[in-house]
Amino acid sequence: MKTQTSRSFALIVLSALIASPAFARKHETGFLDRTVTAGGETYRYQVYVPQDFGLKKKWPVILFLHGVGERGDDGLQQTDIGIGHAIRKNPSEFPFIVVMPQCRKDKRWIHAEMQAQALAALDQAIREFHGDRERTYLTGLSMGGYGTWDMTAKYPGRFAAYVPICGGIYGPPKVPEAHVGLAGDSNIPDPYAETARRIGSTPLWIFHGSADDTVPVEESRKMAQALQVAKANVRYTEYPGVGHNAWDKAYAEPELIPWLLAQKLHR
Repeated sequence: MKTQTSRSFALIVLSALIASPAFARKHETGFLDRTVTAGGETYRYQVYVPQDFGLKKKWPVILFLHGVGERGDDGLQQTDIGIGHAIRKNPSEFPFIVVMPQCRKDKRWIHAEMQAQALAALDQAIREFHGDRERTYLTGLSMGGYGTWDMTAKYPGRFAAYVPICGGIYGPPKVPEAHVGLAGDSNIPDPYAETARRIGSTPLWIFHGSADDTVPVEESRKMAQALQVAKANVRYTEYPGVGHNAWDKAYAEPELIPWLLAQKLHR
């Protein structure tokens, strides 16, 4: 009778564990659907969780900002291009929690409410998946590259490293209004230098294609030069003959992931 009672008790404990959210989350991996509320609005986003995920350690985290073509509210399109595509090709190369919010159709990542929902999704994912706030990184491509540059100036010290791809400070010729906040401030004569000043010692790796006909490569060149003048910790990679899609090459760079993992906030 005692053995039967002990066995029944063990089964009850096991059932309770399986039913608990913490136990269930520990085994969720891959691309996961999530929602977050910011400013009274609900947004869908995706989180990539590595196959070997566990709660025994803190995980490095990447916040990814997609381009203009992936805007919407389905919570899915932003995983098709950029870092999501790179992860699907080589999942073992990305030992990160990767947070992928989605910008609304009529907005851009330079808008405050879009940055607010991205940061809310990031904070929520860090709590849920035991993310490491001292190893949290920001990257974005095209429109997301502009968002990355804008956020470097607005939230200095928030991220351990930045990876802007084919982005810029002043808006491209066809969309001049897509400039970052500092470029629209009449009190700031040189937004490149001011962005560099605010970035300080946070490491960056900038990528751009030399034949980009959407966002002029001069945007990244000027930003890299400003950072060098400011003696910042910057790497700049320009792909000869490559057009706007510099992100496939950038996210496949063999040194990028080890470089990211080596960066950590020093508080």
